[in-house]
Amino acid sequence: MRNLVLELHQIFNGQKRYSFPFEHFINEIPRNGIYIIFENREKYKNLDRIVRVGTHTGNNQLRSRLNQHFIKENKNRSIFRKNIGRCFLNKENQPYLSLWELDTTSRAEKERNLKLLNLDFEKILEQRISNYVQTNLSFCVFQLDTKEKRLFWERKIVSTLAKATDIKSSENWLGNQSTKDKIRVSGLWQVNELYNDSLTELEFDQLKNKIVLLQNTSLYQAKKSRHINGQISN
Repeated sequence: MRNLVLELHQIFNGQKRYSFPFEHFINEIPRNGIYIIFENREKYKNLDRIVRVGTHTGNNQLRSRLNQHFIKENKNRSIFRKNIGRCFLNKENQPYLSLWELDTTSRAEKERNLKLLNLDFEKILEQRISNYVQTNLSFCVFQLDTKEKRLFWERKIVSTLAKATDIKSSENWLGNQSTKDKIRVSGLWQVNELYNDSLTELEFDQLKNKIVLLQNTSLYQAKKSRHINGQISN
């Protein structure tokens, strides 16, 4: 029987990898698609282990979504960052953990919660989160233009990984300090879409063919661009 979890890791480990700072490669990142995140020292067999799969709902927002995770220091715009902050606070038995849960996104929430918060403390914590993700995480991406396709494939990939019985996080993985059972158990930095329908073999092959086609197209375009630039310089 095929091990689709292993094959998923093989496919995505073979894609071009990005890490912070990635602004010099921003034009290589599609405007719409799915991102696959890896973390230093996390392994699955002899491959880098996938620790998060994500996408975006708004059109042309993939790059913005990645910036919200890696750069913009606002946990209310990134549940990923919020979960990392939870781990730091829980690991250190910080009483501020309950206040970290509060949101100030809407005007009503800001009026209700802002006076309870220690914004200086949160600024320092946000900087710690940024340092963690920028130092420890890398990612690959693949293009999907419609919201429906992005959500479908994100759900399928996440569920396939979450249900795997042979994936184990390392002993020192920060996610083991999470207050969320699903993060600790799954080894993934997420709590949604974990236990839906997994990829079928047919769906996996469709996904693989899509990624290979995109990769070959990208390589062709890059080669064509180098050829044109070479002719211009000559």
